[in-house]
Amino acid sequence: MDRVRKFGKVYSRILDTIEKDGGLTFLVVDPPNQEPEVAGVLGKIASESGVDAIAVGGSVGAQGKLLDDTIARIKENSPLPVILFPGNIASISPRADAVYFMSMLNSTDPYYITGAQIASALPIKKMGLEAIGTSYIVIEPGRAVGWVGRAHLIPRELPYLAGITALAGQMMGSQIVILESGGGAEKHAPLEMIAATRKLIDIPLVVAGGVKTKENAYDCIKSGADIVHIGTAIEHVSDDRKQAKEKLEGISKAVKKAGKEKK
Repeated sequence: MDRVRKFGKVYSRILDTIEKDGGLTFLVVDPPNQEPEVAGVLGKIASESGVDAIAVGGSVGAQGKLLDDTIARIKENSPLPVILFPGNIASISPRADAVYFMSMLNSTDPYYITGAQIASALPIKKMGLEAIGTSYIVIEPGRAVGWVGRAHLIPRELPYLAGITALAGQMMGSQIVILESGGGAEKHAPLEMIAATRKLIDIPLVVAGGVKTKENAYDCIKSGADIVHIGTAIEHVSDDRKQAKEKLEGISKAVKKAGKEKK
C-alpha cells in the first residue's frame, strides 16, 4: 500500500501560488448575508480581479439548500476553487472543491476542537471533498465566531500566544493556520502577532477578519501572512459591481506587491 501522503489539488495550488507570488487573496462569501445570485456576481468579479480562491461559509446559517445554491451560482460564474469555511457540521456541501477541516484550538468546548471533526469526517470523505487540515485560532475581539465557538480569545497585546498556538497546530499535523479576529472586526490581527506567528511556523498563514483596505492587506502579507480573507469589506459594496471590482482589484494588487517584496 502506498502510504505516502499526497496533497490535494486545491492545497497544492495554494502552495504553488505562495511560492510563485508570495501572497494570495481569498474572497469570503457568507450565504446568509448574500443571496445566491449576488454570490454568483461576486464570483465573476473575483475571477476578473486577481482573487485566488473563494471561501464560502459563516458562523451560523450557511447550510442546506442555501449553501448548495450559493456554491452552484459561484461555479457557474467563476473557475476559482471554492473552499468551505464551515461554522458547524451542517456547513458542508459536495458542490465545493475543498473544506477547511478546522479545529478551533483555543475553544473551551471540546466539540469545536475534536467533536465536530469526528462527526463530519465520514460525510466529508463520502462527498469526495478535499480536506485541508486547519488550525483555527480566534483572537480578540472574536465577535460572532468567538461567541459561538466559546473561544478563550488570544489577547491582542500578547502576540507570542498566537504563535505558540499555531506552532502546536503545525506539530499536530495542520496544513494551514488561520488567525481570526471575527467577521466585521474593526481591526485585523496585529502585525506583531502575524510576524511572531510566521517566525514559528512553516505552513501557510491566513489572516481573517478586519482586512478592509488594500493597505491592510499589504501590511498583513508584508508582515508574514500568506493569505488574506476579504469578506465584510466586499459585502458592504456588493450592490455596486464597479465599486466591488475596484476594491477587490486594489486589494489583490496590494497582496501581490507585498508578496513579491517579502520574497
